[in-house]
Amino acid sequence: MSSASVSNQNPNAMRLLWAGFMAILAAGVGFAIRGGILGQWSEQFGFTMTELGNITGGGLTGFGIVIILSSLIADKVGYGKLMLLAFLLHFISGVLTLAAPFAFASGGKQAAYDCLFWGMFIFAIGNGLCETVVNPLTATLFPKNKTHYLNILHAGWPAGLVLGGLASFFMAGNPDKDIPPIDWKIQMSLFLIPVLAYGIMLLGQKFPKSEAESAGITLGQMLGTLFAPLMIILLIIHGMVGYVELGTDSWISKITGSIMGSPAYGLALFVYTSLLMFLLRFVAGPIVHQISSLGLLCISGILGAIGLTLLGNAEGIVMCIIAATVYACGKTFLWPTMLAVVSEQFPKGGAISIGMVGGIGMLSAGLLGGPAIGFKQDFNASKQLQSVDKDSFNRYKSEKESEFFTFKTVGLDGAKVGVLEDNGKELKRAGEILAKDKKEDKNHSQLVAWWELAKASSEKDKKLVAEAGIYGGKEALKLTAFVPATMAVLYLLLLLYFKSIGGYKPVSIGADSGK
Repeated sequence: MSSASVSNQNPNAMRLLWAGFMAILAAGVGFAIRGGILGQWSEQFGFTMTELGNITGGGLTGFGIVIILSSLIADKVGYGKLMLLAFLLHFISGVLTLAAPFAFASGGKQAAYDCLFWGMFIFAIGNGLCETVVNPLTATLFPKNKTHYLNILHAGWPAGLVLGGLASFFMAGNPDKDIPPIDWKIQMSLFLIPVLAYGIMLLGQKFPKSEAESAGITLGQMLGTLFAPLMIILLIIHGMVGYVELGTDSWISKITGSIMGSPAYGLALFVYTSLLMFLLRFVAGPIVHQISSLGLLCISGILGAIGLTLLGNAEGIVMCIIAATVYACGKTFLWPTMLAVVSEQFPKGGAISIGMVGGIGMLSAGLLGGPAIGFKQDFNASKQLQSVDKDSFNRYKSEKESEFFTFKTVGLDGAKVGVLEDNGKELKRAGEILAKDKKEDKNHSQLVAWWELAKASSEKDKKLVAEAGIYGGKEALKLTAFVPATMAVLYLLLLLYFKSIGGYKPVSIGADSGK
């Protein structure tokens, strides 16, 4: 069945596809802008890398939980109602996030952390509800070309990263020219624009039921697909996809910005790789027709491992661009093509099978990817700085331990590092504002007292702390490269399995045996 014939049967098919594209784009815009303002959060509130990782990870965790739970009821509740709820939650998340400075002023670092964490969590719930709807919806609208159209749908993600990244790039300021960044609260508000766009596009639209629901498949039969051996393997692999793609994306612009000596360059590189992903996802269909969905995934895993390894060893701008290009080519097709494979092999699973895979990927990114990569940075940066100069480490270490499961380390305090990087200029400016308003801020006063003692050694410390941060980021990327390498091996094993039974073929809903 061609896309044209699908559109004839479903007059609003393409409008629903592009509305879904805009909903995913909104999530990408919010994600990219958060990635671009992590430095401001670290400096303003004094967060360590692990704490920032937990904030970004909390959002992805909420994303995953909602996808899993809402996929169980999506067809019964109705896709339209779920999208309306998502729309409302996006606004609530904005209010919470923007309230962080007020919380910090009254309750300190923990209060600001809570606002940002729960704001991110609720934003992710809205994103999760969107994801629950648009994936099975696209598979239903285009049943004969799922890989192609799911990749087009998910081109909305890198499109959002491009737009959000560009916004962050032009609002990042320039420390060398004493140009401060645009207030992060203004940047964070931009994601509401695509939210309004998808809301308008969905007004008055009728949503079809999933393939499984239309075929009369019961809830028990849908759930039964989750326990098939092949499905379990795909769930495990997609957990790795979430870790390596979204977990790494939470940090990549910050790490590459450090390597290239400019946060703006890191954002520019992130925009470039996202644009590359956006363009490549429109050609997934022709590629799959030549090498199959699993073949594309296997090659993607190999390129992802090579790209991260190259990034972990990169020196300078040129090598960062080359390495990031390889990495982007590797991660481009992973997420949507995995969704297509699940839908093709388990059509009886309907929204539940696709939702479970997407949910596991998001949970992995939130609980493992973001926090683990942040922890690896803290661990390796602190280890490096301690080995070079223990006094410097003691001046910039956090008062609180960073923890990931049973592992613990003492990271560097983001607020102190921020003061060091701009030689106390922002600290002085904040003090002048407080004095003008005749206000006192305990956190600011403590930081001023610390800087009075630390600035005597700042010239020496600045180079050492920067080198430690770069080392920590590089080591984190090199360790993460083992994840896509493992994925490539598993995809190869699946290719061999399908070859032994006659080759990879999509399963029709009448022939789906549950494997």
